[in-house]
Amino acid sequence: MAPNDPHPKAPRMIAVSSGKGGVGKSTVTANIAVAMTEAGLRVGIVDADIYGPSIPGILGVPAGKPAMTPGGMIEPAMAHGIRVISMGMLTDDDSPAILRGPMVTKYLQSFVRQVDWGDTQVLLLDLPPGTGDIQLTLAQAFPLAGAVVVSTPQDVSLKIARRGLRMMEQVKVPILGVIENMSGFTCPSCGTLTHIFHQGGGEAIAQELGVPFLGKVPLDPAVVDCGDDGVPLLKAAPDGPAAAAYRRIAAALAGADADAAGIATPFRWTVTEADGKPAPAPVSPDGPADRLAALEHAPGRLTLTWTDGTTQTLGARDLRIACPCAKCRDEMTGARLLDPATVAFDIDLTRIWSVGNYALGMAFSDGHDTGIYTLKSLRAMASTAMEDV
Repeated sequence: MAPNDPHPKAPRMIAVSSGKGGVGKSTVTANIAVAMTEAGLRVGIVDADIYGPSIPGILGVPAGKPAMTPGGMIEPAMAHGIRVISMGMLTDDDSPAILRGPMVTKYLQSFVRQVDWGDTQVLLLDLPPGTGDIQLTLAQAFPLAGAVVVSTPQDVSLKIARRGLRMMEQVKVPILGVIENMSGFTCPSCGTLTHIFHQGGGEAIAQELGVPFLGKVPLDPAVVDCGDDGVPLLKAAPDGPAAAAYRRIAAALAGADADAAGIATPFRWTVTEADGKPAPAPVSPDGPADRLAALEHAPGRLTLTWTDGTTQTLGARDLRIACPCAKCRDEMTGARLLDPATVAFDIDLTRIWSVGNYALGMAFSDGHDTGIYTLKSLRAMASTAMEDV
């Protein structure tokens, strides 16, 4: 792709996550980015750890707030050939980011949507540890190509990593693999590898959950100095075993194609208009049963075609009554709060949009638009007889 392409293709977004802190996730992210850049890819990093940004320090991003383009976009910093945006570029070293949830969401969305990523091909999202609001926001707002989970060999880290994997699965983010970081200690004198933690845990959990194992990265003492100096390990010790491991992992991720079955996301469709309606996707008897292949709207009903060929027609009134939002259903008990008698029989859908890879948002003619319908819950709903709509 030419650098001056006026309509560059959206980058492939890969989330790098961990169940707990202290596993070296940001170091892994930075070095994978360097390895991908060395291989000829154009790479960017979104430091999504709003409260504890560390990517600028690891990559030696120059101090100073980012500039703006003539078109009003944020210019990312450039370090080691990698485009970078981080909260650490917007605050001083000793200034904490004291933000409530809605502001965090605003910053995350601006880091992806309002930054001039140019011809970036791969965008790595360095997530904070855990399975909280930031992870859910990214999964809902952006069509992630996949997620990588970083863990250390210790049992406690692996158990928490399993939760992170399950969370990504639940929101339909493909798991591209597990990385076992700090997998043994490389002696700086003789190069001998000593397993100071357990070994093989990352590979075992990958096999248990049926996801790829991307590799082991040994603990290299040089990583400490590299992090302090703003020079990634791949640059400071390019011939070491850790650097070789990062290159293998980067090559695997660069060649890993996420399951693209189903309609393309994101989309926002006003049902009375053709613009915004997602293009149909292929169907096959072997296709995933939880992916949508097409959407069709007619007055009072929505027809869903799934990638396994199943067709399902749902009444707009049934969908409105089934709304799972906190106004319509008790969050603790699941009991319905909405009285069906208050829902008009002639209610209809007005807008439909994708929520990440796992759900649809819907707006109705009564003005209600806060429900998020998971694809799993939609598939479980009974079809509405045509004459009853």
